[in-house]
Amino acid sequence: MDEALLRSLTPSVLTVLVRRGADFAAAEDAVQEALVEAVRVWPVDLPRDPKGWLVTVAWRKFLDATRADAARRRREDRVDEEPAPGPAPAVDDTLQLYFLCAHPSLTPSSAVALTLRAVGGLTTRQIAAAYLVPEATMAQRISRAKRTVSGVRFDQPGDVATVLRVLYLVFNEGYSGDVDLAAEAIRLTRQLAARVDHPEVAGLLALMLLHHARRATRTAPDGSLVPLAEQDRGRWDTRSIAEGVEILQAALARDRLGEFQAQAAIAALHADAPTAGETDWVQIVEWYDELVRLTDSPVVRLNRAVAVGEADGPRAGLAALAEVDDASLPRRAAVAAYLHERDGDLATAARLYAEAAHAAPNLAERDYLTRQAARLNTHLR
Repeated sequence: MDEALLRSLTPSVLTVLVRRGADFAAAEDAVQEALVEAVRVWPVDLPRDPKGWLVTVAWRKFLDATRADAARRRREDRVDEEPAPGPAPAVDDTLQLYFLCAHPSLTPSSAVALTLRAVGGLTTRQIAAAYLVPEATMAQRISRAKRTVSGVRFDQPGDVATVLRVLYLVFNEGYSGDVDLAAEAIRLTRQLAARVDHPEVAGLLALMLLHHARRATRTAPDGSLVPLAEQDRGRWDTRSIAEGVEILQAALARDRLGEFQAQAAIAALHADAPTAGETDWVQIVEWYDELVRLTDSPVVRLNRAVAVGEADGPRAGLAALAEVDDASLPRRAAVAAYLHERDGDLATAARLYAEAAHAAPNLAERDYLTRQAARLNTHLR
């Protein structure tokens, strides 16, 4: 069974059903049922036109559900005429579905969850694991999001800013999760950049390319995390870096700075350094200052504290960290541990690494932080 084929066809099949009159929630359920049927049938009888087959089966599933619901409520409000089977237009509707899923009526977290489920093909369990919430909680969140957009007409999608946010979150999930969505997010952002002339679209594309260029070196063969300072820079994708820098420079030249451009500028400075020791941390701090001005995000302030610690020393970094007063912020303890270690306070650093490991969002990060705590505890004995 070619799962990649099924995933690539899902957005277009879903779009066909919506255009034929199905509301989004019912269409999404029907397509999922058709995919289950394909998994059962295709290994022994692969259709000549897989997309047309999926459209036909999904439409039948939708009609069956509609008729059952109408009978239960004693009213018929759906047309029973089944469209003739046949090939559907070979058009990539994925980006259009992103606009629908990113409708402004949804919160960013609900929008990305709905996108991952309806467009990315992830199961509710996988999405729940990514968000670190119970599966039942995520199922309720996705159901509420589907109900919210079920009445949205296809010509009334969300705005570009919301789509950018969802693409960014999907890229981050693909970049760090078990299911690879990073390349798909880059592809869709390229499509968006071709349609929308906006420096922040270009900034997001540059940011994705610069981060993706380092992906092969982020983990060791055993799956353990490799910190940026220890990555083999000779294995970074120089072509993607060059493209990302070129796109970023063109965006910055328009003098309409946004948060994705600022983030991309920081990534470009890391990519430009031949070694970790040659990183221009002073410039990076300046870009983080711009990001704080643009977003006032506690996560940005947390990352800025690391940069200050590199540029001006660990004591300065700890002073900057003290201004981030949200103790529950993810990775705050890990940043504090790193800065205390650099300042020579190994006992505090070991304790904070263990605390950070306990709150780590994924197994790879938990293992890395646990090893850091164990390393320092060995030195303290």
